[in-house]
Amino acid sequence: MAYRTLNPFTEERIKDYPEHTDAEVEAALATADALFRSDWSRGDIAPRLKVLGRMSELLTERSGELAEAMATEMGKLVEQGAGEIELCAGIAAYYAANAEAFLKPEQVESDLGEAWVQHQPIGVLLAVEPWNFPIYQLIRVIAPAIAVGNPVMFKHAGIVPHCAELFAQLVRDAGAPEGAVTNLYVSSEKVAELIGDDRIQGVALTGSEDAGSKVASKASEKLKKSTLELGGADVFVVLDDADIEAAAEVGTQARLANAGQVCTAAKRFILHEAIADEFLAAFKANMTAAVLGDPLDPKTTLGPLSSGDALKGLTKQVDAAVAAGAKVVVGGKRPDRPGFFFEPTILTDIDRDNPAYFQEFFGPVAMVHVAKDDDDIVRLANDSHYGLGGSIFAGDIDRARALATRIETGMVFINTATTSMPELPFGGVKRSGYGRELGDVGIKEFVNRKLVVVSSGEAAQTVG
Repeated sequence: MAYRTLNPFTEERIKDYPEHTDAEVEAALATADALFRSDWSRGDIAPRLKVLGRMSELLTERSGELAEAMATEMGKLVEQGAGEIELCAGIAAYYAANAEAFLKPEQVESDLGEAWVQHQPIGVLLAVEPWNFPIYQLIRVIAPAIAVGNPVMFKHAGIVPHCAELFAQLVRDAGAPEGAVTNLYVSSEKVAELIGDDRIQGVALTGSEDAGSKVASKASEKLKKSTLELGGADVFVVLDDADIEAAAEVGTQARLANAGQVCTAAKRFILHEAIADEFLAAFKANMTAAVLGDPLDPKTTLGPLSSGDALKGLTKQVDAAVAAGAKVVVGGKRPDRPGFFFEPTILTDIDRDNPAYFQEFFGPVAMVHVAKDDDDIVRLANDSHYGLGGSIFAGDIDRARALATRIETGMVFINTATTSMPELPFGGVKRSGYGRELGDVGIKEFVNRKLVVVSSGEAAQTVG
């Protein structure tokens, strides 16, 4: 596959990157596997936590460089890029401070005697990551892996090779030994080959449903653990007692941030019928006020999509939705200007037989549904192939809590947009994937929970 930096704002091709050869990949895997068998992975955790602490410092120091690289490669607004790096620095610092406690042995009460579960590394991991958050997607897998002692080889998206090399260099500069984190420019076919290698013991993927099904299938064929964070069609519920102005403002940002290219972006707006017209008017005004422009310009509030292919795909989706009966409230097309831009768009009247109803729009396109009551809201929210996150805006928090319990997603946020924090487990259900990243849950996805028992002397029945 091609690894290339192509600026989505100027449409200028900047640099091509050659794929790693089979010999280079083999040498890198051998180095990672040797590191796993060394004191770095199996010894004292303190040196690994020191690396994480230094990574946090370097992320902060290099925030400007990394944010500019993201803007140039995939169009992220430089301010949003700086916010991404701040989150990444927080994740590294979080695990530096808390990993030792998360991984300490857990005592188990047993009639057999003293028993405990200890958490040990399992081996080299393979991470397959997307372009929309070029540094965050990496660190939420790599930071806990470093703490545990699992070396990581990562294949990043083909449109962000410079971000990939910058991150790999940062980890080395933080003091990690060769093999702890390795950047690979390889094809999907090579990924499948690597999954089949006995030295790879786990696979983490964030990406499309299609990519996830292929990786998970290959991993399960080899009886290897995998985690998947796939697409989402997150709901943004606005109840009749909500602060409409605040909800419309947050909803706009939740749909337009990162040009709408966020798995957990607000995509399906479900409005209580009593406030639907009021919210839609405020939402339309906010969407049309977006300032399209250079992602490096602080005045810009909506940057381009990541690539020409992304623009073509989104345009095709919107056109198909309209052809099937959806109404365009605002936007609906590519503006007449250079760059891979798409207008902020609101679609209504999307029936269940419209192809858009079950789709994920990875761009600044909002689908609006109107519900008559709370039961209708739950019905619409759960009538989806996805189940990643969602938001509920309400005045009555108890009512919102009850709705949150009934909505089938991995995450629900009340009176705020879906977000990510180091301490919050991140992941979904249904076709949004399985497993969790971040928090004390995420660090234990790729560990050997080894049981050790010291017998008190009584004989036990053998089972299993």
